Amino acid sequence: MKSLWADQSGASAAEYALILAIVGTGIALAAVGLGQSISTAMNEAGNCIKSPPTSSTGTANC
Repeated sequence: MKSLWADQSGASAAEYALILAIVGTGIALAAVGLGQSISTAMNEAGNCIKSPPTSSTGTANC
């Protein structure tokens, strides 16, 4: 029982799993934020293509 209590090999695996979970969560959150930014930019570009500005000043997004 003493040797089982002193065994530290499982702790290392648990620590690596925790680090992996934290890094994975960060990557997932960054991907969601980047995806929303790209989606917004593509929608704005599509709107400019569908109805281009008619005046010489145009709009801020086109």
